[in-house]
Amino acid sequence: MPKKLDWIVSGWALLAGVLTLLIVLATTINTAAFGADKIARLFGANVAGLAGYEDFVRLTISAVALMFFPYCQRRKGHVAVDLFADHFSVQIQQILEKIILVLTILLALFLAYWMSLGMISAYQDFASSPILGWPNWPFYIPGILSLVLWALVAAMQLREKRTSE
Repeated sequence: MPKKLDWIVSGWALLAGVLTLLIVLATTINTAAFGADKIARLFGANVAGLAGYEDFVRLTISAVALMFFPYCQRRKGHVAVDLFADHFSVQIQQILEKIILVLTILLALFLAYWMSLGMISAYQDFASSPILGWPNWPFYIPGILSLVLWALVAAMQLREKRTSE
């Protein structure tokens, strides 16, 4: 695996982690505001939650959800079913792994294609979040890039399999 690709994939996962922490922070603040509001109502006051919290979380999660996939593929941390494959010969296991890598590449590119069409549709429809009014289409970009990176990592792993034989 090229070091530059490994660096990009690791940085991408780190960015996803930072965004996940922002989601947790926003959720914590909003939950604390909800609790504080319950107490404040006893005294005739109120405490508002974060305006647009749902919009922020929904849009950010839509970006973050796929950002971990390339890193997971790089580290081979994906779900693997080894219960029955362990009983096969090494040659059959290698063939199965190649088939799975090819299918992973095809799946990731297929999803990237359809996500691109979804992004174009969201852009053309001027789709936006209901509270904050943020346009939805830019939040497709991290997902599309993640799917392309995922396919690229799987392709590099497939290439490594071929060159190591």
